Amino acid sequence: MAELKTKLTEASVADFLKRVPDPQKRADAQVILKLMGKITKAKPKMWGSSIVGFGTYRYKYASGREGDWLILGFSPRKQALTLYIHPDAKRHAALLKKLGKHKTGMGCLYINKLKDVDMPTLRQLVQTCYRDKLKFIKQELQG
Repeated sequence: MAELKTKLTEASVADFLKRVPDPQKRADAQVILKLMGKITKAKPKMWGSSIVGFGTYRYKYASGREGDWLILGFSPRKQALTLYIHPDAKRHAALLKKLGKHKTGMGCLYINKLKDVDMPTLRQLVQTCYRDKLKFIKQELQG
């Protein structure tokens, strides 16, 4: 079984964000940092070299593969600000429709610039996805 490459590290979140080359992405990342911190009440941690994560949970697949992963997170990537929030396109359709310019895929929300989206809707979407994830984790622990 291949080992997951992206793991929790001791690297500094502040240092990582200071090195984001694009000033707009750096500023947007600070906004998302505060937003996710307020919602999760968790201290941000680096996952690998480029993902800021909030909270941790243990997963185990039917295949036997298991590991640790972040509950919510983001990465200020060159192409887009990537939010690891697992938005369900069907369940969150109304919020995604109100959000503004974005893309989704593989459990991520991609935003070019925060000025392209409605921030109250983004806050609500992140909160909803966080609550959904906590419910899922609780069910997994009980089952």
